[in-house]
Amino acid sequence: MLLQESRRSARSSAEGELILLDRQDRSLWNRDQIAEGIALTESALRSRRFGAYTLQAAIAAVHAETFSAESTDWRQITLLYDRLIRIQPSPVVELNRAVAIAMHEGPEQGLRLIDGLLAREELANYPLAYSARADLCRRLGRLPEARASYEKALALAPQEAERRFLSGRLEELK
Repeated sequence: MLLQESRRSARSSAEGELILLDRQDRSLWNRDQIAEGIALTESALRSRRFGAYTLQAAIAAVHAETFSAESTDWRQITLLYDRLIRIQPSPVVELNRAVAIAMHEGPEQGLRLIDGLLAREELANYPLAYSARADLCRRLGRLPEARASYEKALALAPQEAERRFLSGRLEELK
């Protein structure tokens, strides 16, 4: 919880617009909370009696200890998601793992995994699955597919901030 809370002030703009992790101003992150969260996470990992929350904290710690999105250790995050899937399998964890793989191995690999998840229909009403798919399609230059996925995500998004974000992404594709 400390690690998630440490990024609160960087998650949205003064106008309430969402700011994705890779675009957050990391100087706004609370370094005291990060240090405490990392220390608690390392202690829990050393105990070797940990569960899903500890693995989620470890993933957050990897993000929190880097000073730029480019220096994030996506290989380590992927390995942590591999362990998390073994003890708490879920389509959302698989989606997050697919995104980590896309960041580590390339968008084609992540897109293949996300398409497989969507084909199973377990995430058919989950807007973040379509948003992630759209982003990977955009990175690959597959703009019609990106547009369709952003539109699907927009249709499913329940919160106004998410809707504004997705509408902005659609505008960027024009």
